Amino acid sequence: MDSPLQRTRIGLHAGRSLIAERLRSRVRRVGSLEPGTLETIFAAHPAETVFVHVGLSDVNAALPGDPYCHVRSALTEQYENVLVPGYTPSFLDTGVYHRQYSQPAFGTFARRFLEDATYRTADPVYSILVDGDYRFDDCCSTESFSRESCFAKLDRDDVLFVNVGTDGFRCSHLHYVERCADVPYCTVSDHEGVVYHTPTEYEMVSHACPTDDLYRRYNRPKLERVLSDAGVLTAYDCNGLSVRFCRARDIRTVLEPKLEADPYYLVT
Repeated sequence: MDSPLQRTRIGLHAGRSLIAERLRSRVRRVGSLEPGTLETIFAAHPAETVFVHVGLSDVNAALPGDPYCHVRSALTEQYENVLVPGYTPSFLDTGVYHRQYSQPAFGTFARRFLEDATYRTADPVYSILVDGDYRFDDCCSTESFSRESCFAKLDRDDVLFVNVGTDGFRCSHLHYVERCADVPYCTVSDHEGVVYHTPTEYEMVSHACPTDDLYRRYNRPKLERVLSDAGVLTAYDCNGLSVRFCRARDIRTVLEPKLEADPYYLVT
């Protein structure tokens, strides 16, 4: 259990994060980009599989037309497999998850990507949408971010994480790093429910996943700086549109020693 001092540290950081995010939303300015800019940047970072976080508002400000189509086209032109978070925390309340129809909770890009995805993992809270042939057949889908989970496979395969137009460094792999480090502020709880694999095929599940504390917010500017200083994160500022690249195993390798020295390193 967190001590009063530790809760104070996390709470202070959470407050600063909320203020900083509001300030960033006011001062961020994105200008127009030349056609082909994203394609050129993606080509400079070859990979077979990418896991992508996208902020369509900034892309919309940078490029004319449909921002979703721009980003998806640029990604699928360069990469064989495009993975996107399809997270549905509603399962924690409703106990129902449908792999085909449950709408991702975070971001317009993910909600539209659901229509184009060829596959979705069975994790009812932290599912992954896939456009391509990449699969998680041997992974555990009943415990999010465990060493047998889909994110463990991303780590083994050293998948490339990509940010496009996000307000700061975004990376779902941080949850996996936390679980591996067994951080003291991350509580795992079990939730009962039903997972629909198709409209007619379903199973009752008991799913374990980390429960987020309201005060828990990653110190994203610090993490981006540390990963950049270690030479494992590459960032572009394209007339205000941010694009970032970092591989899964590098994220864990850099942050594990930090967490050994300070278990609260990610959130303070």
